[in-house]
Amino acid sequence: MTIYTVERGDTLYGIARKFSTTVREIINLNGLSNANRLMIGQTLVIPTKVLPSILVNGYAYPNISDITLALTLPSLTFLSIFSYRVTSEGNLKEINDSRVITTAKDNNTLPMLVMTNIGSTGRFESALAHTIFSNKAVQDKLISNLITIMRNKGYAGVDIDFEYVYPMDRELYNSFLEKLVTRLHEEEFIITTALAPKVRANQVGTLYEAHDYATHGRLADHVIIMTYEWGYTYGPPMAVAPLNQVERVIEYAVTEIPSKKILMGIPNYGYDWTLPYEQDRPAKSISNTNAVALATEKGVEIQFDPVAKAPYFYYKDESGALHIVWFEDARSIKAKLDLVTKYNLGGISVWTIMNYFPQMYAVLNDNFKVEKG
Repeated sequence: MTIYTVERGDTLYGIARKFSTTVREIINLNGLSNANRLMIGQTLVIPTKVLPSILVNGYAYPNISDITLALTLPSLTFLSIFSYRVTSEGNLKEINDSRVITTAKDNNTLPMLVMTNIGSTGRFESALAHTIFSNKAVQDKLISNLITIMRNKGYAGVDIDFEYVYPMDRELYNSFLEKLVTRLHEEEFIITTALAPKVRANQVGTLYEAHDYATHGRLADHVIIMTYEWGYTYGPPMAVAPLNQVERVIEYAVTEIPSKKILMGIPNYGYDWTLPYEQDRPAKSISNTNAVALATEKGVEIQFDPVAKAPYFYYKDESGALHIVWFEDARSIKAKLDLVTKYNLGGISVWTIMNYFPQMYAVLNDNFKVEKG
């Protein structure tokens, strides 16, 4: 508990909010007979809630606004800046990241360099990853370049986000990761890896097969599980991260990865689909705050799916076409955070923090203490 001395202008309500408690708890603990009468200099015993600590990662592009950074960084352990793209020669395509690195460090948040196999097409390229994994000279050059950039720019570590790796390259990826981790740990850098959401070891598909949960869990300091995109741009309408599906992934993940190394992915966005669904007609991404604003503008009811634990609503556009919007709100965020407690996870990873979502951080900070660098 905390001993607080009343200052000019204080109210019990304001004090309760300051210490994340209630007026009733303060009254009961101090035996106050008149809750409306506080004296300057009076001491109050304040019950303080001891919150469990977790790690919070947030992905951002270098062009994130200063305002959004200022609002978000107090709730982040890591700021993962997306992304440095590898080349087939072992180079890294640099980005204009100095501003966000400096701002992160000024706010006691650890900047992380995100390294990806996104190629000239703007997509994750299997062949590019294969070139890196199959050529030791290229690997050595890449690791050397990575260390130089991280030293020069002041990064705390790297997030390895290699996606759509050929299934046949699984062991090559594991070997590369072991070499990389060994070298970077010698330099005292932090290593996280980003993995597709699997529910079993032998899950079929290019997105999944080369992502070896057990090996990444053994080698990396933290493992980010990308538990989102069930509902996606070209897919049928559904929640982006249905809780029942997310939990299936986490149930499997903790059998392969130490639970405290796991950072569970949380999406900070939704999608707006035109109905009837047509595969060649993409859904439009929408921020959570804009989704609520749209429902308000259209005067429609926001519903809540009891299985997916996610909000959604229908509306008609100016042409009369029917739409459905799935997004996140305080209820869906709380349901996901409850999995962190249930499975004793290390924390969460937010994709992305580009749009400030006040409800998410309010729920987060009411339930956990965010560890800082």
